[in-house]
Amino acid sequence: MAEFAYNNKMHSSTKVSPFKANYGQDPRMEFEMRRKGKYEEAEKFVMKMKEIQEEAKAVLEKAQEEIKKYVDRKRAEVNEYKVGDLVMLSTKDLKYQIAGRRTEKLMERFVDPYKIKKIISSNAVELELPSTVKIHSVVNISRIQKYVGQVEGQRKEQPALVEIEGEEE
Repeated sequence: MAEFAYNNKMHSSTKVSPFKANYGQDPRMEFEMRRKGKYEEAEKFVMKMKEIQEEAKAVLEKAQEEIKKYVDRKRAEVNEYKVGDLVMLSTKDLKYQIAGRRTEKLMERFVDPYKIKKIISSNAVELELPSTVKIHSVVNISRIQKYVGQVEGQRKEQPALVEIEGEEE
């Protein structure tokens, strides 16, 4: 009974029931005597089947194009990495694996430039990681970002100590 209900229901993508898409007619709900008939009916049936299948194919292609349009909106260009490039490693999944950094709240989003040791595939690279980083050296490219060095003349200086109530902090 469940199979009959499924095969008789119109599908949202094809706009016809699965049974009609396969056989060109809705499933029978009662028993009828089949007539032994002419070949014209068979030819009409074949033509009707082809029409239904072509319509279903066109609707499925349209649905596929719409889905592709929405997926492509969020798709971005993939960076090409080479052996020896410097990349920053994301700290998103590295809460306790990076030694020396205590608070997750104050941790940088990307840490240290690491050198690419080997390109495994278009989605994975192997990095030269120091022993303080307790993770596997092969990472997905979604977890790395190209390192951009400082602009010439720009310095990263520590601010001077401030004296508060006679103590330097």
